[in-house]
Amino acid sequence: MEYLLMSKRILIAEDDTRLAKLISDYLRQQQFEVFWEADGNRVLPAVKRHEPDLLILDVMLPGRDGFDLCRAIRGSFRGPILMFTARESDIDQVLGLELGADDYVVKPVEPRVLLARVQALLRRSGGVGNANAQQQLNFGSLKLNARAQTVEFRGEPVVLTSHEFELFWYLAERAGSVVTRESIHRDVIGREYDGLDRTVDMRVSHLRRKVFDDQKQPTRLKTVWGKGYLFVPDAWND
Repeated sequence: MEYLLMSKRILIAEDDTRLAKLISDYLRQQQFEVFWEADGNRVLPAVKRHEPDLLILDVMLPGRDGFDLCRAIRGSFRGPILMFTARESDIDQVLGLELGADDYVVKPVEPRVLLARVQALLRRSGGVGNANAQQQLNFGSLKLNARAQTVEFRGEPVVLTSHEFELFWYLAERAGSVVTRESIHRDVIGREYDGLDRTVDMRVSHLRRKVFDDQKQPTRLKTVWGKGYLFVPDAWND
């Protein structure tokens, strides 16, 4: 498994040459294949050309900034997006997650810390469950397939990122039971919940939009205040 992780392709979009070289050299030492772009206008063509497994995207890029690129890329790129920000503003972090980023790192960052984040994201994007686990879940008009990482609702495909799918599957496997934020952070996000992190809230919000759930009064993916989330198994029959 470690070999598979380390053979992945990573595209770094970062205009700080010194930082980009430091990160690139370190990741190559870990046996990743690394590509680098410094101009935001060249990132989209680079994603198509290199087909990376993971994208490291700086917020403050010349040309097209990281937020604009994240919005544009997320429609077709299903791999993890890790955003770099030089500011510790919650607004930057929340906006990145809203636009489809899977995680964020505040610069400066130690290469070993970045490596741990990259490996965690790649592990979680590598698939859901194992060969002996249940591979399909059906709830009325909703069908989830873990092997293909596909979702169908009302006969139409629902396009999800790998991390949206993993969270959706995690909740669906526990249909009818309240799932705490702590367990989601530990099992899906890969880090302990600090009481402030809004990553899970953002992903649930994205899922609600994609399965036509009401954002203010959801009936399919309910928020249980003070506890977590509830996947309602009988709410997918329409």
